[in-house]
Amino acid sequence: MGEKKPRRKRKPIKTADFFEKKGDSLDRKRKSCPKCGQGFFMAKHSNRWTCGKCSYCEFISEEKSKENKK
Repeated sequence: MGEKKPRRKRKPIKTADFFEKKGDSLDRKRKSCPKCGQGFFMAKHSNRWTCGKCSYCEFISEEKSKENKK
């Protein structure tokens, strides 16, 4: 049989990267999942937002993506 491919090493995700400090308050950089609640962040892809836990997906319309790129 064929040989196994070596596994790709992934960088651990720091939770502190999901927040931004503005003055005395913390703001979230990413959206939270509407199904799972406030503690679960959604991943931003080129055309959609997805939740890694429940696989909930929100598609970004072309008009909104053009505005975000500007």
